[in-house]
Amino acid sequence: MPTRDRLLAMLVAVTWGLNFPAIHLTLQQFPPFLAVALRFALIAVPTLLLVPRPRVPVRWLLLYGAGFGVLQFVFLYAAMDAGMPTGLASLVLQSSAPFTVVLAAAFLRERVSGRQALGVLVAVVGLSGIALHRAGLEGGATLVPVLLTLCGGLGWAVGNLGNRLATRAAPRESFRLMLWMSVVPPLPMLTLSLTVEGPDRIAASFGGLTTPTGLAALGGLAFTSLVATVGGSGLWTALMSRHPAGVVAPFSMLVPVVGIGSSWLLLREATEPAELAWGALVVTGVLLGSTTRRRPAPADATPQASGAGTTSAVAIAATPSPRPVSPSPSVVVADTVTGAPTAIDRTA
Repeated sequence: MPTRDRLLAMLVAVTWGLNFPAIHLTLQQFPPFLAVALRFALIAVPTLLLVPRPRVPVRWLLLYGAGFGVLQFVFLYAAMDAGMPTGLASLVLQSSAPFTVVLAAAFLRERVSGRQALGVLVAVVGLSGIALHRAGLEGGATLVPVLLTLCGGLGWAVGNLGNRLATRAAPRESFRLMLWMSVVPPLPMLTLSLTVEGPDRIAASFGGLTTPTGLAALGGLAFTSLVATVGGSGLWTALMSRHPAGVVAPFSMLVPVVGIGSSWLLLREATEPAELAWGALVVTGVLLGSTTRRRPAPADATPQASGAGTTSAVAIAATPSPRPVSPSPSVVVADTVTGAPTAIDRTA
């Protein structure tokens, strides 16, 4: 990966890490479910007006939006509103990675390698350590926000399954798919807000928007919607289209580092050493499970297979998709562009 793309990947991690202090500022003004509805409405309205819908089955688009947009943020915002520390939330939400591995194995019949299984186990040990540590604080009252954040990670994993199924149908429409995913959450979240938070609390949250707290909340809302979701996800999608997923994905491990650091710097929120230690174990497990070993090239590889020919396999490798493609030898042979037959071919 060239230096420019490495810097872009780090920039995405920084914006996603700053996303958590921005959520904290938003929740100082708006109730959590209304805040989620507003966050996605800012993207959904221009998407409906300006962006063509990706050619994917509606059920996979709904699954993606329901998991990533609704379930993840219902629980995350509720957890942070209930007292989940901002930096710790950015760390515990990484539970989505082991959840995704388990769900993909159960529902998509994807094979789990020994390396992935070990990574899931290490991450679960780290998350269990955080939960046990929180259970011993303030009579266990601080455990509930951790459990809510874990439910948010599970929702993110459900959204990952929807995203994976949708991108199989339209592999070159990842960015449009992300924008249209944002169309799903606003109405259910607004309905939930009206039911749980009530019209009076919603109306009261729009008062005082010109105060420092209100302006900070609006800034946080704009950051989460436009910078973190549209800008960050757009850059990430571009990087995933240019490089193998195993090269790009590890940069996401910088997100909790930025989340914890920015929460301490901007909000004066300290994370206890025990939680940092368990959190390092979570990051190690996620990193271990998300990296893959490169398969060595066969010793008898022909020039066409290594890039000298014009096969469809070489064309795919030149512009990698987010999902690694490993065509079988029969596919490579069948898709080879041979051009006009030579005299030897005609004789054969």
